[in-house]
Amino acid sequence: MEWAPDILGDDFEACTFPSAGPDGVERTATLVRHVPGARVAAAGGADLAGGRRSRAVLFLHGWSDYFFNEELAEFWAGQGFAFFALDMHNHGRSLQAGGHGGYVADLDDYDAEITGAIGIIDSLHPGTEDPPTVALMGHSTGGLIAALWASRHPGIISQLILDSPWLEMHGSPAVRRAARTMVEPLARFWPEAVIRLPERGFYWRSVSSAAEGEWTLDDNYRPPRAFPVRAGWLSAVLSGQSRVARGLNIDVPILVLISGASATGMFWKESMRRTDAVLDVNTIALRALSLGRTVTLERIDGALHDVFLSAPRVRADAYARLARWLRAYVLDDGGTA
Repeated sequence: MEWAPDILGDDFEACTFPSAGPDGVERTATLVRHVPGARVAAAGGADLAGGRRSRAVLFLHGWSDYFFNEELAEFWAGQGFAFFALDMHNHGRSLQAGGHGGYVADLDDYDAEITGAIGIIDSLHPGTEDPPTVALMGHSTGGLIAALWASRHPGIISQLILDSPWLEMHGSPAVRRAARTMVEPLARFWPEAVIRLPERGFYWRSVSSAAEGEWTLDDNYRPPRAFPVRAGWLSAVLSGQSRVARGLNIDVPILVLISGASATGMFWKESMRRTDAVLDVNTIALRALSLGRTVTLERIDGALHDVFLSAPRVRADAYARLARWLRAYVLDDGGTA
């Protein structure tokens, strides 16, 4: 596996690798790793390749997104985890010329690259010792994908952390069922057909430093108004949400972080600076109970859709809650409580 300098600078490296999904199609994904180097050495630590880190975390981004949150990587390093992020196929660093950005016809198609990424993480652990325990973290659609993967691959990850996971449609399961009824015929015959929906860039506006946020986003990797919504992709998401509704019985500790409130609508509101402007957080809170037997829910007042992109004071609260949860469910030797 060949690592190269990443777009985020000296503390990050990336490698691109192919994987074949259940349908036999080979797809390309990109694994990013945090390489803190001198700063970690000065603090008495070591990176995973040095053999002294027994814990790792793999982060999955949301739809139309890519990994760019250096602060998140630094937090995990401070907790003793080797940090990795996966830009899944048709997203971010893995975008292919002429491809449909963000498109997937079945969320199971991500399984091979997630499994492959964890295999790469395991391979970085030298010698004959056991590979590191890996926690899986996902945001929004990446949270839905992470939960479904964990349910189908028991015994591989040690913890599951979900940041505003898209577990259910707005309002109620009835909305999802109605949407599936309308979308599935189109997805069956014209899966790549674009569904024209109102464009809302409110979340981007609250996050991007090019608007009113504080984060530097590259439009080449993350379009301000998201990728076109295609019938096959929407059908895949609705199908995944239906599986969550039936119950996943995930057998590891799960943490779900969401905003304290939602703010939706067709027009910008100042409240969108301190709420989730994408999902219905009350619906997500209820649906989280379907994930497994050990679920912790943290509601972060003032948080955005991506809790860890919120205002400094708010995300400090989120990081403190995540650290507290890790102390409860991660032992010093890397096992789970």
